[in-house]
Amino acid sequence: MRVGRLSHSIISNIINSYKKINHTNACALQILVVLASVAICLTAAGVIHDQHESHDDHGDYYSPPHYVYEYKVHDGHTGDVKSHQETREGDAVKGVYMQHQPDGTILEVHYTADKHNGYNAVVKKLGESVHPQHYHTEHHH
Repeated sequence: MRVGRLSHSIISNIINSYKKINHTNACALQILVVLASVAICLTAAGVIHDQHESHDDHGDYYSPPHYVYEYKVHDGHTGDVKSHQETREGDAVKGVYMQHQPDGTILEVHYTADKHNGYNAVVKKLGESVHPQHYHTEHHH
C-alpha cells in the first residue's frame, strides 16, 4: 500500500471514529484534525508502515555489511604517527593499526573479529627501544 492510500485509510478511520462521538463537540473535532495531520506527516515520513504491505516490488532491503576504510596521521609537530586499516565482509572484520611509540618502537596490532571467534588480536612491537641518554652534571654553588 502506498503512502497516499495508507494516509487516506488512517484519515477515514479517524473520521469514522469522530462520527461515533458527539457531533457537536468542537474540541473533539479539533483533536481529530490534529491527529489526522500527524498521521499524514508520519506516513509521509515512513514512520507508520502498513504491516500487510508486500515488498515484492521493492527488492531485497538486506545486504550483508561491507566496508573498507583507512586513515593515516603523520604530524611532524607533535610526533604523532599512526595508521589504521579495516575491512568488513558480512560478520567478519579484520584490520591492522600501527602507532609509533615515544621510545622509537612501532606498535603493530593485527586483529580479526567475527560471531564465532570473537575479537582476536596479535600485537607486535617492532624496532629497538631507544632511550635518550641523560647526563648528570653537578652544580657548584
